[in-house]
Amino acid sequence: MMSRYPIMLVFVAVSLLGGVSSLPATEAEDAWPMFRANGLSQGVASKPLPPPLKLRWRFKVADGAFESTPTIVGELAFIADLDGSVFALNLKTGKPSWTFKSEIGFATAAAFREGRLYLGDLDGLLRCLDAKTGKELWNFRSEAEINSSVSFYKESVLFGSQDATLYCLDAKKGTLIWKHMIADQIRCMPTVVEDRAFVAGCDGFFHLVDVASGKEAGSVAIDSPTGATPAVLDDLVYFGTEGGVFFALDWKKKKTVWRFQDDRSGLPFRASAAVRKDQVVFAGHDKRVRSVDPKTGELKWEFVAKSRLEASPVLAGKTVWVGTSRGRLLALDSDHGKLQWEYECQGGLIGSPAVARGVLVVATDRGVVYCFEPRK
Repeated sequence: MMSRYPIMLVFVAVSLLGGVSSLPATEAEDAWPMFRANGLSQGVASKPLPPPLKLRWRFKVADGAFESTPTIVGELAFIADLDGSVFALNLKTGKPSWTFKSEIGFATAAAFREGRLYLGDLDGLLRCLDAKTGKELWNFRSEAEINSSVSFYKESVLFGSQDATLYCLDAKKGTLIWKHMIADQIRCMPTVVEDRAFVAGCDGFFHLVDVASGKEAGSVAIDSPTGATPAVLDDLVYFGTEGGVFFALDWKKKKTVWRFQDDRSGLPFRASAAVRKDQVVFAGHDKRVRSVDPKTGELKWEFVAKSRLEASPVLAGKTVWVGTSRGRLLALDSDHGKLQWEYECQGGLIGSPAVARGVLVVATDRGVVYCFEPRK
C-alpha cells in the first residue's frame, strides 16, 4: 500500500532506565520480547500469573487506537499504535520514557533483540529503533502494508508483507539478504525452526522456506487463507484459517496430522494459538475459546464468551488469559476452562496480552494501555 502522505518523522526522547541492551540472564528469561513470546510462537509466559489481578496503571492516548501486542523487556513495555506512535512505557509507573512518532500507523508488535526494536508500519516500511532512546537506526521498504511481526534467524530478521513477499534482512544494517514471493498476502509472523521459516499464507498454503537460501522447501494445502501465526511444538505446527478449520501439521513430513472444525459456525480463527505439552488453546470469531489435545486434536474443553475473539490467548501457569472484541479481559482455568476472573476494559481487545515481569499488559482499540499485577 503506497502512502497518501509524505512520511514525516518527529522524535521525542526523555530519560530511560538503563539495562535494556544488556539484560541480566534472569531478566532476559522473564520477558515478552516478541508477538508470541518466543521464537516458536507458542504464546506461553515463562512464569505463572494467576488471578485475581489489580490495576497497576493505565496509559491513555487521546483519540488513539491499538491493535498490537505489547513487548515487555526489563522495566519497559513497548507498544505501537495505529496513529503512528511507538511508546516505551515504564513498567512501574506507566509513564513514557520515550516516544517515536510517524505519520504512518503500526498494527504489529515490536520485536526486541540486542537493544533494538523492529516493527513494520501500514505503509510497508520496516523500522529498526534503538530500544534505549527510540532513535531510528534504519528502515527498509516493502511494497505493501506490513501486518507481520518480525522473527529472527542468526543475524537476520524476517517479516512478511501484503505484497506477498517474505523478506530476510541483515539485522544490523537493514540490507536485503533475500526475498521469497508466494501467490497472495503474508500477514502472519514467520515462525523459525532450525533452518526453516513457516508461513501460513493468504494463498491457502502452509509454506516452508529455507532460511539460508530463501527458496521454497515444501508446502501443504490448507484450503483457505489465513493470517494466523504458526505455533510450533516439536514436529507439529498449529494454526487456524479463515475457513474455520484449525490445523495440526507435521512440518517434517509435510502433511496434516489432524484438523478441528466446528460445523455449527464455520467462522474464522484469526487469533494465533497458545501451545505447550499438555494443550493447545485457540480462539475464534464464534466466541469460543477451546483447549484440545496437541497430539490428537480431541476437545478437552470450550468456553463461550459474549463476543468474538481476535486477540490471541496466552498461557501462564494454570491460567489462560484472553481478551474479547468488546473489551473483556478473561482469566480461565487452563485445566477446565472455567471463568476465574474478568475485567471490563475501555475499548475492544484486538491485540493480545503480554505476560512477564509479574504483570500483564494489554491495550485497546480506544487507545488505552492497561498494566495489571497480582492482588495481594
